[in-house]
Amino acid sequence: MITPITEALSERGYDTLTPVQQAVSASDLVDRDLLVSAQTGSGKTVGFGLAIAPTLLADGDKFGPASAPLALIVAPTRELASQVMRELTWLYARTGAVVTSCVGGMDMRTERRALDRGAHIVVGTPGRLRDHIERNALDLGELRAVVLDEADEMLDMGFREDLEFMLGEAPTDRRTLLFSATVPPMIAKLAQQYQRDAERINTLGGTKQHSDIEYQAVRVAQSDVDNAIFNLLRFHHDESALVFANTRAMVSHLTARLANRGLQVVSLSGELSQTERTHALQAMRDGRARVCVATDVAARGIDLPKLNLVIHAELPTNTESLLHRSGRTGRAGRKGISALIVPPKGRARAERILKWAKITADWVEAPSVEDILARDEERLLADPVWSEDATDVEAAFAEKLLARYAPAQIAAAYLRLYQSRHAAPEDLLPADTKPTRREKAPFGPSRWVALSVGRAERAEARWLLPLLCRTGGLEKDAIGAIRVQDSETYVEIAAASVDSFVAGLGDGGALEEGVTARLMDSAPDLQSGPRPSRPERGDRPERPAARPRDDKPSGPKPKRDKPKGARSFGDKPKPRDDGAAKPHETRAKPAPREDRPARADASAKYDRSAPRKSRDDAPKSNAFKGKPESSTFGKPAGKPAAKPTGKPKPTADARDTSKRFVAPGKGGAAAPRKPRAKPGPKNRG
Repeated sequence: MITPITEALSERGYDTLTPVQQAVSASDLVDRDLLVSAQTGSGKTVGFGLAIAPTLLADGDKFGPASAPLALIVAPTRELASQVMRELTWLYARTGAVVTSCVGGMDMRTERRALDRGAHIVVGTPGRLRDHIERNALDLGELRAVVLDEADEMLDMGFREDLEFMLGEAPTDRRTLLFSATVPPMIAKLAQQYQRDAERINTLGGTKQHSDIEYQAVRVAQSDVDNAIFNLLRFHHDESALVFANTRAMVSHLTARLANRGLQVVSLSGELSQTERTHALQAMRDGRARVCVATDVAARGIDLPKLNLVIHAELPTNTESLLHRSGRTGRAGRKGISALIVPPKGRARAERILKWAKITADWVEAPSVEDILARDEERLLADPVWSEDATDVEAAFAEKLLARYAPAQIAAAYLRLYQSRHAAPEDLLPADTKPTRREKAPFGPSRWVALSVGRAERAEARWLLPLLCRTGGLEKDAIGAIRVQDSETYVEIAAASVDSFVAGLGDGGALEEGVTARLMDSAPDLQSGPRPSRPERGDRPERPAARPRDDKPSGPKPKRDKPKGARSFGDKPKPRDDGAAKPHETRAKPAPREDRPARADASAKYDRSAPRKSRDDAPKSNAFKGKPESSTFGKPAGKPAAKPTGKPKPTADARDTSKRFVAPGKGGAAAPRKPRAKPGPKNRG
């Protein structure tokens, strides 16, 4: 292994390499293309950094001056690309490598200036990298290695065309390394097309999926999902946590609820800008925030230090999402917990997802109030502050406290102060509690009012309710039932609001023009209203019985008389005078009318020896299908046209370019075009 890289690993505390790092950095694979599949959190980023180091540095230990990039690293998301850049920066720090990034959401001009200054390694997302290549800002002519990180995710996100474009622009003699959690057929096809005799490395076989992660399925009541999430975070108070939701709306909801309970929380979703997403992740790394609520945008490749807890506030859509979400914890040998919040309606779905992912989860209850308070006491007693020596100032203040208060009072006050810094845990319902409908309180006491409009005036409750509130001065809660009848409408009003309603009526109880109201002495008898009731089945008139089949006339159908000269289906056509048959003729030829010229004999032979006449030589006639020549199509024949005198008017020809188009409204011949004036000092506008 190259000495500067070995020293960088030692500084980071890498005593031993992970299985995938050992496999890809083997000496016999220095010049080979690699197709690697390994589980999340196995150190793939450092692994491909070690794999391409001999290719980039050749026989040396340091890079020369930066110019065109030697390596291109492609990642599916902005966060993963930024993380890969940080990892490669410290790994190649002693080699003098210049590592730059090109990701969406950042200023393209800044990235272009960095590329112009030169870089040895470029890390970016597919869309932004392609933009720089098409703008001639990124030159791939000197590439020695191309790495596709999380290749399966990039194909799922629709980056196949961008990947094929970049691989096609890269030199054919470069190394191509594909790293993917799984190898579906699309990945295999991409490897076969753009890799040369690739070495297949699989570190998943023989190892349990996420063996360092403890899976828990937390049973909660349907109404206690938010409270159960908060209790889990309170139970694991000193540990950083990542809460996953399926939608941006749920992310916003949980962020607000957890922040109101006093937790240091940030959010991460696609609606945030790249700067906001970077600040959120940096707050988690710095310890300024302890909880991050995110969509699946953070499920790929994000490595948060000391992340011990992953909570699935909503069940993932498939097993891949479950594995990638859970893979944010239990990384590089650390232990972690992945908790699925499972309400009663989602139990069957959770069992299916766990079964398909081949994961065994412990079905547990959410932490109760007693569990959280007991855990608080354990953390308080285990705090290292008890074993630290007191300073002179602290010792003097302790003597003042002991002189004024008893030791038991001081300890109790300290416990209360400790608990006041944390929000009180939520009291949860049993997990099998079914949601109950709230019983609606009866309306009353009340009085009934009759309005002078009903169905006949097309009265409806949806326009009577705002009328009563607006004109009658009533609140919506003071109005009960509204019963529309044929000629009147009965409205139930709370007894406390009746006097103000009556006082607000106009002369004669007018509520509005055409609508009056009167106070009733008792409730209306709605059952005996004028609306006719639906007749019973026995009172309905019987349908007329269907005509029996015996009434149907029997025997063969009578034949209809055919007109003379007509033929039936299947009859052979009658021969014509010349012996030729007319298969399309179905009826006798009608006799020619007197006002229509007789047609030429259809049996006449066509004389091919006679010279053909042009259309211009044919006589002009406005006759149409036997109509008189003096008539026009669609109009009755009128006064006969005058005989033409002199030379006949020539027929218009479409090939005659002398005729120009005249715009509507400008009759007459088209005016000749004026010559365009030459530019001069007077007409230069």
